[in-house]
Amino acid sequence: MTRLDYDRFRLRTFLDSLEPLGELETRPGATALAEVGRFLDGNPKAVLFQQVGAERFPLAGNVIGSRARMAHAFGVTPRELLAEVLARLQNKPEFVEVARDEAPVQQVVSTGAEADLTKLPVHLQHGHDGGPYISAAMDFAIDDTSGWTNVGLRRLMLRGRSETGIDLVAPSDLRTIFLASLARREPLPLSIVVGGHPIDYLAATMRLPVDELGLISSLRGATLPVVKGITNGIRVPADAEWVIEGYLDAKGYTEPEGPYGEFLGYYGGVKTNPVFRVTAITRRRDAIFQTLSISGRTMSRTDTAQLSALRTETLVWRALQTAIREPVAVRASTATGGVFNVRVAMRQRVPGEARNAIAAVFGSVANVKNVFVVDPDIDIFSDEQVDWALGTRFQPDRDLVVQGGFRTLPLDPSLTGAPVGAKAGFDLTLPFGSAGRLEATVPEPPRYEGKRYASVRAALADGPKYFEELMAATGSDDGREIVVVLEALRGEGVIARDQDDGRYRLVNAGDA
Repeated sequence: MTRLDYDRFRLRTFLDSLEPLGELETRPGATALAEVGRFLDGNPKAVLFQQVGAERFPLAGNVIGSRARMAHAFGVTPRELLAEVLARLQNKPEFVEVARDEAPVQQVVSTGAEADLTKLPVHLQHGHDGGPYISAAMDFAIDDTSGWTNVGLRRLMLRGRSETGIDLVAPSDLRTIFLASLARREPLPLSIVVGGHPIDYLAATMRLPVDELGLISSLRGATLPVVKGITNGIRVPADAEWVIEGYLDAKGYTEPEGPYGEFLGYYGGVKTNPVFRVTAITRRRDAIFQTLSISGRTMSRTDTAQLSALRTETLVWRALQTAIREPVAVRASTATGGVFNVRVAMRQRVPGEARNAIAAVFGSVANVKNVFVVDPDIDIFSDEQVDWALGTRFQPDRDLVVQGGFRTLPLDPSLTGAPVGAKAGFDLTLPFGSAGRLEATVPEPPRYEGKRYASVRAALADGPKYFEELMAATGSDDGREIVVVLEALRGEGVIARDQDDGRYRLVNAGDA
């Protein structure tokens, strides 16, 4: 067997690759945990704190807080990112289980009283949070029904040295698996990975009907080394930084968890949630802990907004492929947490396809709230162009689609407690069939392309021409002499202008 590369997809390697790009801020020396939140808030760069807290562990934050860094993780440009993700999802997953003495993530093992969560560099992220949170927690659990590994991304609120709260209220596969274990009156074994490659974190956000451990391998495009846990036997990536092993208490939903600064930019309140109890903590010898930025006034710079946006784009694209003939591009706005506002560029082949696209996006992701559909000439990555399309191609009484009664995101403060919400679709495409009309044509600088002629009269004899075409026809690099010729032809009464597009034409081609 070829020797496994345990460093290719580790967090430290990715951070090292950011430095030459100017995407990494390194803070040497000691940093108090209380200062971490302030340094990360709104920071456009990834940050590596080399020595955090009394234990002086390294801590990384904002690692995925830009589309450029997310694209870099996949080796593509930001505009190519979605296409690359979609292509990699087709990869066949490949695993290899390695021995515990070979797995870097189990180089240091702590059990019993030594498995102390309060010795980890976990910081208070927002002023009203219920406590320090492990926000970069990828959870791994086994679904007894299918035997598959479920992988998710959740938060853990420290409650003591060996227990945390875990947010498990919203519908999810892990919630379903946990409720099944409660019905059997059994605890649910769970392993938490903290510190991983951005690709692994994206895989954790996906919700597809497969063994989700395989999503990590597929998105990496490489064989995934896995190792069984010390105390629960759950397989996790052997090249991760940290793993916290344990189980969800069989008592169920018993303890308050929260408040917490949520991914929409507002606080979520106190919830009654399960308790996660720790049985072991393992790590690399030089492990880097990780924290995900998640809330505040600069949502586009948070890790969770970037992850959510790419997940939303993936799900929307898949829905569009079956709903319309030719989707061109999809973009989810990170300013709204990566879920609420979605832009779609499409080539409309028949009347009504833009409405079909809107309906497909409504149904593809429960959290999507506003959908903007544009023609393929609009760059959906450009706020300027989308705003222009909204202003010039949209009639509210004709092009606005509003529907209510949808399941939506309870965290949306605009719901004011309502159990369901509304969605809006904005058809920003030009009216079907208007292509080719001068009034629907976007002006561009002249190119002076076309056939050459001996004179302006000869050019017009061959058919109507725009002024640009007359300059190209005579090789003019000025244009004013063309005005003089047209003046003379007009004096002869042999030219006119097309009423629709303004092209010059001979009144009688036989006069040429």
